[in-house]
Amino acid sequence: QVANDTDYGLAASVFSRGGRSAIRAARDIKAGTVTVNCYGEGNMATPFGGYKQSGFGGRDNGLHAHDQYTEVKTIWIDLTDPADGDNVA
Repeated sequence: QVANDTDYGLAASVFSRGGRSAIRAARDIKAGTVTVNCYGEGNMATPFGGYKQSGFGGRDNGLHAHDQYTEVKTIWIDLTDPADGDNVA
């Protein structure tokens, strides 16, 4: 609760002797990156960015970095030929 009482959420660190309590705390903290018993950004393969008022709203690094430059679109096309009688009226 104290860790989330901020307008920002770029990164946080949890230091604990208990593995389960540390993982529970990491899940509950509203931050883009949470480290447990260490500190640092990680590596280029993992997404990096913040929650709330931190950062620019996107993710750097990893596959998620492309999301800010793209929009998902679904297109359904009926490719059946009505002359074949495949369409149901």
